[in-house]
Amino acid sequence: MNKSCGMSLGKLIIVSAPSGAGKTTIVKAILEKYPAMMFSVSAATRPRRETEIDGKDYFFLPRKEFERRIQAGELVEWEEIYGNLYGTLKSEVGKALSSGKAMLFDIDVKGGLSIKRCYPDDSVLIFIKPPSIESLEVRLRGRKTEDETTFKKRMNRVAMELGMASQFDFQIVNNDLQRAIAEVDKLVLAHTTSAQRAS
Repeated sequence: MNKSCGMSLGKLIIVSAPSGAGKTTIVKAILEKYPAMMFSVSAATRPRRETEIDGKDYFFLPRKEFERRIQAGELVEWEEIYGNLYGTLKSEVGKALSSGKAMLFDIDVKGGLSIKRCYPDDSVLIFIKPPSIESLEVRLRGRKTEDETTFKKRMNRVAMELGMASQFDFQIVNNDLQRAIAEVDKLVLAHTTSAQRAS
């Protein structure tokens, strides 16, 4: 599903995980520490949640518009998940490539691997693992953002996602949130320069 990728001048830090493993919370903590670091806003066709802001959390697009962008080659990667389309806009990655800055990604597992294939020398893949399937189920139910059908679809996908963890550069078990944030922070520091994290 990828088009030609081009050369990266920035650094792409990609955080992926099964739903409910805590990746979004970890990414937000890293962005709070490094407010000048760029964040890749994904496009999505799913409904916007009450707490989400269009253009900040996702670019919420009608399905026809998303499909038009696929045909126009405007996406680095995309995938259909639970009946909704998600993807990374080339224009977002281009911001990092043209500025030479670090860009942080909060995307699904397959999307992360697709970006790594596009930019193998400039991407760092970080997989966030739940301490157990049971804890993941508790977290997902605690969010109260999905109906039972969607919840079951998410849980059915978990085994596939965990099976891809070995393809990532680093794996971090999120059994303690603050420790997981600290471990991701160390990786960010190790794989970016001060200039890439600065405004």
